[in-house]
Amino acid sequence: MTDKLVPIFIPALVAVLLNREQAKGSPLTEDEVIKIRDSAECVMSPLDVIPKMAESRGYDDLDPEDVWNQWVAIRPSLYGQV
Repeated sequence: MTDKLVPIFIPALVAVLLNREQAKGSPLTEDEVIKIRDSAECVMSPLDVIPKMAESRGYDDLDPEDVWNQWVAIRPSLYGQV
């Protein structure tokens, strides 16, 4: 039986979005987040690799299927806002 393959973003999608937003100098729009996700570098890996990547990075990455909602939720904490 083959494990389900999922995208693992390298670098992490959250890091790519933060970098692009800082370069832009203003918040990313939903369309921009989706376009960045769609063009970001990733590798397809078995699902069980996700916890290992999170452990090695020290944080969970965003779920590409729910990237906008997760980005909006995490964004304030990346700027020290709660």
